[in-house]
Amino acid sequence: DMALSSILTEAEIAAGLQSCQAADSFDYKTFFVKVGLNSKSKDQVAKVFGILDQDRSGFIEEEELKLFLKNFSAGARALTDAETKAFLAAGDSDGDGKIGVDGKTAFIKM
Repeated sequence: DMALSSILTEAEIAAGLQSCQAADSFDYKTFFVKVGLNSKSKDQVAKVFGILDQDRSGFIEEEELKLFLKNFSAGARALTDAETKAFLAAGDSDGDGKIGVDGKTAFIKM
């Protein structure tokens, strides 16, 4: 089962989404702490990365990041352009405009 609910509890997901309901209030560091991702194992983080990488390209592209919150709840909002770009910049270690699998653990711990 490749669903986030197999890794995170409903309460964790709710807390994460609660922290960024208003437009431009999304902060990946706060979000990862709220959903408890920063305390998960490398294996669990890899699974989360796989879920977010919807086209299985091995990268999380800007379009996938924009819909990041929808992976946690179908009713969640899309990230704003400013939020998406800030999130991307934080995880894009080599400046290619996407977040690679190599950066995924760093990406959650950042």
